[in-house]
Amino acid sequence: MARAGITPARLAKAAAELADEAGFEHVTAAEVARRVGVQTASLYSHVAGTPALRESVSLLALAELADRAEAAVLGRTRRDALAGLADAFRDYAREHPGRFAATVVPLSPETARASAGPRHARLIEAVLRGYALDGAVHVHATRLLGSTIRGFITLEAGGSFDHSSPDPGESWEQIIDALDALLSDWPTR
Repeated sequence: MARAGITPARLAKAAAELADEAGFEHVTAAEVARRVGVQTASLYSHVAGTPALRESVSLLALAELADRAEAAVLGRTRRDALAGLADAFRDYAREHPGRFAATVVPLSPETARASAGPRHARLIEAVLRGYALDGAVHVHATRLLGSTIRGFITLEAGGSFDHSSPDPGESWEQIIDALDALLSDWPTR
């Protein structure tokens, strides 16, 4: 029988908070059970175990990040939209490092389709529309944006820029400018 007050949504929230505090790799059924004050076995009435808990953090993070990015892109075009999207990701990663790490958890095709992942794709498409790129290069441009933004954020979070000048914020702005220039004049074959 399910314990009163314990719901899948509450467990996802507790797991997300744990991820932010201790790291996504520390999200386990035992740790979340301890956090919500129940025995680990009691969790199984609500969630299938550690992989399901981690997936729930991923789904929560994808939705939160999509909401934030959508607000940052709305009504903007070109560099402003690009900067809004990138800044939304960077700010979210700084505020919620464990949740941000969870956004790359592999999901089944059915789960991915039902997640906020498609919203992320639509947001990137909205940013790219401002650059009037040929449809054939959208996949390449999307991969460029995703890898550059996520790569910088991951390196920054890992301390890779802590021992050098200039400040990472200055590099961030230069990177946004460079991406804007590249998208404005995408090379053709």
